[in-house]
Amino acid sequence: MPVHPVDEKLPALKMATTGLQHVAAMYAGVVAPPLIVGAAIGLTAAELTFLTGACLFTAGIATFLQTLGIWKIGARLPFVNGVTFAGVAPMTAIVASTEDKSDALPIIFGAVIVAGLLGFVAAPFFSKAVRFFPPVVTGTVITLIGISLLPVAFGWAQGPNPAAHDYGSATNLGLAAATLLIVLLLRRFTRGFVKQIAVLLGLVIGTLIAIPFGVTDFAPVADADVIGFPTPFHFGAPQFQLAAIISLCVVMVVSMTESTADMLALGEIVERPADEKTIAAGLRADTLGSALSPLFNGFMCSAFAQNIGLVAMTKIRSRYVVAVGGGFLVLMGLCPMAASLIAVVPRPVLGGAGVVLFGSVAASGIQTLVRAGLEKDNNILIVAVSLAVGIIPITAPEFYHAFPETARIVLDSGISTGCVAAVALNLVFNHLGRQSNAQDVTHPMEAGEEITVATRAPATP
Repeated sequence: MPVHPVDEKLPALKMATTGLQHVAAMYAGVVAPPLIVGAAIGLTAAELTFLTGACLFTAGIATFLQTLGIWKIGARLPFVNGVTFAGVAPMTAIVASTEDKSDALPIIFGAVIVAGLLGFVAAPFFSKAVRFFPPVVTGTVITLIGISLLPVAFGWAQGPNPAAHDYGSATNLGLAAATLLIVLLLRRFTRGFVKQIAVLLGLVIGTLIAIPFGVTDFAPVADADVIGFPTPFHFGAPQFQLAAIISLCVVMVVSMTESTADMLALGEIVERPADEKTIAAGLRADTLGSALSPLFNGFMCSAFAQNIGLVAMTKIRSRYVVAVGGGFLVLMGLCPMAASLIAVVPRPVLGGAGVVLFGSVAASGIQTLVRAGLEKDNNILIVAVSLAVGIIPITAPEFYHAFPETARIVLDSGISTGCVAAVALNLVFNHLGRQSNAQDVTHPMEAGEEITVATRAPATP
């Protein structure tokens, strides 16, 4: 009986090289969240290296769960799992609202554990309720994720310390611009493997360019051990705060929605369509991986969409290839020296790459919205109001200043508020009391209300 390409085991060398390619395609995405959250807390270089290594290690464990699977856990598709971007903005909001920054990570870890366990229980039910999270909702949320993260990239581009004399200097902004240009040139003029790792190469070349300017510090690598293990609860025992738990439960819903969409897409690509049973098993892997991740000082895990594109491009559909990539992630997590390499990259260089990285997240959300049926006025209103609500914390950071601190943990996360708004509005406009013969128009304004340059009366002289 022929083996399906998803279950095929390739020769060892090909498994290793293609597995590394998957790691290269998602490496920058895995290390970005711990960098953002760690910088917000004010972690030292050594602590930042430890947190990055922990996230690599837990990403590998989550990838094993998803690709190899145990019992009814794991979609058994070529999925790479890693730290989800959706949690970054809520986690930084938790950090900002925590008076003692040493408590920030334990509070985050406690919230991730609860969200992961609740998600694990809800997985089979969520696979049935996915109709309440159509592209108009998921596209809005993914767009908000990218928009919420872009200010982080702009902050990095200016430098590591707002109080420093060179913050926002021409040198720092020039390094950021050079890195962005390198990534764009690599994406435009290269192909295959090099094109896939353009962001990673941009970080390397940008760091080399930064050396003569004296902004590259190799001390983290020199001080790092070759072998290490992410000690459980290194930053303290988890703490459980209701507001933080609610905030990350919303993120878990977003993450599960995105993973469901990814599973459906990947199932079509590898010609093994994801049915309800597969989706439930995949969501169990996501949520269990997230619940276990904080034990080793990692964050919430989810499927990485960029690796789906890699599967489609290479036509290599074996889940064992991705499992090998998970093995490399575990090994990198057990080697602090490898994890410390990202700490060497100057913040302006990270900022330049971050514009592409975070902007791509927003662009993928817009791509999803294109499929959402925006010719319907209901959907335009859903997107318009949800984006407006989600952008409030970015454009008006003090908007909710009069609210209690516990409430602000949720309200100051544009992703959380935007997601709630999108789901609620979608229910109101597209589900509750919906008429089968309802007429949809192409714009929320009635025909004839729109004023264009061509029809506007000329001004009286």
